[in-house]
Amino acid sequence: MNDEQGENTTKKKNNVLPSHGNDCMNLNPLILTNIQSSNYFKVTLFQLKTYHEVIDEIYYQVKHLEPWERGSRKTSGNSGMCGSVRGVGSGGIVSSAFCLLYKLYTLKLTRKQLNGLIKHTDSPYIRALGFMYIRFSQPPSDLYDWYEEFLQDEEEIDVKAGGGNIMTIGQMCRQFLVKLDWFSTLFPRIPVPIQKSIEQKLNEYDRKYGTQTVKNSQRHGGATSSDERVRDRPYKEYRDERKRSKSPAYKEYRDERKRSPNESRSREKHSKKSYRDRSRERDYERRDRKREYEYEEGKCSRRN
Repeated sequence: MNDEQGENTTKKKNNVLPSHGNDCMNLNPLILTNIQSSNYFKVTLFQLKTYHEVIDEIYYQVKHLEPWERGSRKTSGNSGMCGSVRGVGSGGIVSSAFCLLYKLYTLKLTRKQLNGLIKHTDSPYIRALGFMYIRFSQPPSDLYDWYEEFLQDEEEIDVKAGGGNIMTIGQMCRQFLVKLDWFSTLFPRIPVPIQKSIEQKLNEYDRKYGTQTVKNSQRHGGATSSDERVRDRPYKEYRDERKRSKSPAYKEYRDERKRSPNESRSREKHSKKSYRDRSRERDYERRDRKREYEYEEGKCSRRN
């Protein structure tokens, strides 16, 4: 009897998610203040009491994953120390995505519910908010285990307000692991030893499945703008390109270009011209053969 009770308690503990950081989901203070003061969060989302009601709201309301609605936040008028600091200065209209993300945090999701979010089939935005929930609230040491299964997920999602930045779920998960930037906000920092471990696991994963990782220089301070997509290149293509760049013929061509660039360019121009002439001759021959065939079949009265 005691053993059964012990097993039940361990199952319950496993279903309870750990938390990381502060009690505010590690959100930017400006974003958090705008969420808590918005009428959408205080009135509309206050009436939603269950996990399934929040999922339905995500399905109907979330159209992008930026923290601010398009055109609502202006930072051009800021000056002084706050002029170019991310997340500091005048706020805007906080997005429904981040309001619903914080609403999910107030519900204190279980492991089973979070797995239901990231494997949901109705909308990619439901899944994306599940992955963002993991990135903001879960311990850094658990992040790779959460994301590994989805690194090659091909479902597409447009993450930018107003559209124009389509990426796959796999690319988004990879970006969450290697970059801190997410539009005008930041994810919680990952300790350097854990970050190195994640990058090592990603490299092993890429060698195993034949994909190309994001450059290590883009982590932490070297992170590029999140508007730029994370592009996975097949390792085979990358390897062939490296081989081609090291081939003797390519080296000879490169050295010739360095020695006499004008002469080599004129030679290229001449070769292009001769290619045009050859293609024109082929067109003439093809036309003549077609007319010959039509004459033999009786479809035309003369050969020319």
